[in-house]
Amino acid sequence: MSGNSLDFPARLRAAGLRPTRQRVALARVLFEAGHRHVTAESLHAEVKASRMSVSLATVYNALNQFRDAGLLREVVVAPGRSYFDTNTGHHHHFYIEPDGELHDFPSEKVTIAGLPTPPKGTRLSRVDVIVRVRR
Repeated sequence: MSGNSLDFPARLRAAGLRPTRQRVALARVLFEAGHRHVTAESLHAEVKASRMSVSLATVYNALNQFRDAGLLREVVVAPGRSYFDTNTGHHHHFYIEPDGELHDFPSEKVTIAGLPTPPKGTRLSRVDVIVRVRR
């Protein structure tokens, strides 16, 4: 397992995080299945179903640490409503209201023009597009 992308302790260390038992277990649940979107609550339910004992607060903390370390991308769809995306590459999202589903679409499918100049002393980091749709 060492040296491949599924070596979770090594991936966590490379991101500057200590590979605690809980972080490694959460990383395994999060990243083994490829690209996906989770909420803290959905990940907590998944972890509980696998008979792992982890509090919701621990899941929130780990998701925020993974985000801050660049392992996840946070997609805020509404105040207090965030999804964590395992795909950190540049892309955008369809958000299906009120189902709460997120679907990726490639960034080259959107042209963004006319952005104002960022405030002095700042630079553009990225532009996130969320297209809200209904069934």
